[in-house]
Amino acid sequence: MQSRPPANEAVILGALFILNFVSTSQVMIVAPILPRIATELAVPEAWLGTLISAYGLMAGIASLLAGPFSDRYGRRAILLVGTGWMAVALGLHGLASTYASLLAVRALAGVAGGILGGVAVAYVGDWFPYERRGWANGWVMSGFALGQVLGIPLGAVLAQIAGFRAPFLVFAVGMVATFVLVWRGVPQPPVPTSERLSLGAALGTYASLLARVPTASATASYLLTFTGVGLYLAYLPTWLEDAFDVSGTPVAGMFLCGGLAAVVVNPLAGKASDRVGRKSLILASCLCFAAVSLVTPWAVLSFYWSYAVFALAMAAASMRVPPIQSLMSALVPSTERGSLMSLSSAFGQTGFALGGALAGFLYDGWGIVACTTAASVSVALMAVLVVVALPEPKGDEA
Repeated sequence: MQSRPPANEAVILGALFILNFVSTSQVMIVAPILPRIATELAVPEAWLGTLISAYGLMAGIASLLAGPFSDRYGRRAILLVGTGWMAVALGLHGLASTYASLLAVRALAGVAGGILGGVAVAYVGDWFPYERRGWANGWVMSGFALGQVLGIPLGAVLAQIAGFRAPFLVFAVGMVATFVLVWRGVPQPPVPTSERLSLGAALGTYASLLARVPTASATASYLLTFTGVGLYLAYLPTWLEDAFDVSGTPVAGMFLCGGLAAVVVNPLAGKASDRVGRKSLILASCLCFAAVSLVTPWAVLSFYWSYAVFALAMAAASMRVPPIQSLMSALVPSTERGSLMSLSSAFGQTGFALGGALAGFLYDGWGIVACTTAASVSVALMAVLVVVALPEPKGDEA
């Protein structure tokens, strides 16, 4: 094991926090601005889910490549590649003038998202000991929640005022700043690396991970949970705008409430999981989200009821993120951690793409009730998988 280089943990957490803020905001902004995209580019409503699917599929493919590279060449190098690529891809959104060109740049952004998705979490696993990993993951993943509080509402308002391209250009500037911060303040973790990588070795690592029940179950849990989130989020703003005749600004307020709930819950859930264990919080989160998702169409009696309902849904969803990431990081040694997190990220992105595409089919045929019911079922199945197949590590046992 290499000696730990001198570094400021606050700088590391801050860099990963901002990375999550920008990268997740640019993903989730697509759902609330789908009506703007449809209007400006004359896109049929049934096609809109493919913008989510294109991103998710490319992110899944890129994740599979990024994981083994980060295990061999180091997390820092891959973080720099991912942040640089994302900055360029987001900037190219300003040139998207047709549905096809927007689909292409979303796919390019998906590649960057896949590179970043698993590597950032693996970095936390490398740098922080297991007994503090929930706390660290909680703060890093609060960047995701802050994206809802600031990034998504701001993006929705910008899209309404200046067109759908505007929020992506703002996020591009944020990702440039993230690249600089990673370059200047985030060192390579003190874990073994290698300069040799072959396709056979990478495929062998993934085959080994999928052959083990705990790691295979962990990746399957990511697939189920992100499928549920995609099903829940993809057409919720569209339904609210149609059902209650509201514009993008009130919908942005709803995301603000959901983000505030997640900002509060993420660090608390991470710290609690360090003390009481990971599985209990994951199970509680899954059951709460499934229940809220199931009752959403009937609980939203008027548009402003959606603020409370969405806040509960996002709080429930956020509660499982720090504990499951911390649990998974202890299932394998550092030489496989990047591969496992990237494999899980690939399954998650595929699930998000599947959820978005399936949501379009369900919404077009049966409305929002079908979407939220399917989301509830998907996350409930994750709860079953967690109980049956995921172990509760006591530390870095691998």
